[in-house]
Amino acid sequence: MSHLSSPAIMLRATEHGDYDKIISFFTLNRGKISLIAKGAKKSIKRFAGVLELFSVLNLVWSYGRGRGLPILQEASLIHPFEQIRTDITKTAYASYWCELVYVWMEQGQRQVSVYRLLEHTLVRLNRGSLPEHALHIAFQVRFMSISGFTPGFTHCNICRMPIERFERTSVSFDIRRGGILCEKCAPKKGALPCLSKGTIKLLGSVLNVPLEKLNRFRFSEQAIEESLRMLEAFVPYHLGKETKSLKVLKQLNTGLPH
Repeated sequence: MSHLSSPAIMLRATEHGDYDKIISFFTLNRGKISLIAKGAKKSIKRFAGVLELFSVLNLVWSYGRGRGLPILQEASLIHPFEQIRTDITKTAYASYWCELVYVWMEQGQRQVSVYRLLEHTLVRLNRGSLPEHALHIAFQVRFMSISGFTPGFTHCNICRMPIERFERTSVSFDIRRGGILCEKCAPKKGALPCLSKGTIKLLGSVLNVPLEKLNRFRFSEQAIEESLRMLEAFVPYHLGKETKSLKVLKQLNTGLPH
């Protein structure tokens, strides 16, 4: 019986029979995997206090002789993230990010940049070193870029006019095309989200700087509101559906200042 190991972030867990759980992880070395944790529900000692959502773990698992799921053999905590799980708002953000990774990433597809992005964002969320809205915006923009849907913030998505030559300070963002439109190419009627040039410049910077330098940016209330409105349409459109955790997050943020 061969054993494999990897750092991993726990994405979700479901009950399996009377004693076991099926747990999905996003691993550094193997991408998204689902493992069966034997006796995880029955035994007090086995995996006690370890298998918690969002936690970063060191995993050891093995493949049996049959066609069933790989078996989780060992799990040890690296980052437990207690501050996330004891705060309903932080939990909602972390749940959304993990659900995006779970839904979007294919089984067994190694993607180190996604792993590093998720881990780094969870660390920052747990520490409270950056405003939650700023982390939320940064994660979504960078996740979409890694996944092949980089938002276009520098040129009109149709005629390629540079944003510096746009006449208006309020710029339309085409959700379907995934980029900004100049005043000539934007539809005369419609409900495309609009962003100020300042917000667009900020999002472009967030997209390109190293993760460690995100704390240099300051999001005004206007930038937060515009960015969230755009991303809450852009991400579900290209994902193909609105996730359950995004609906919860919207409910929590209703009436709160952005």
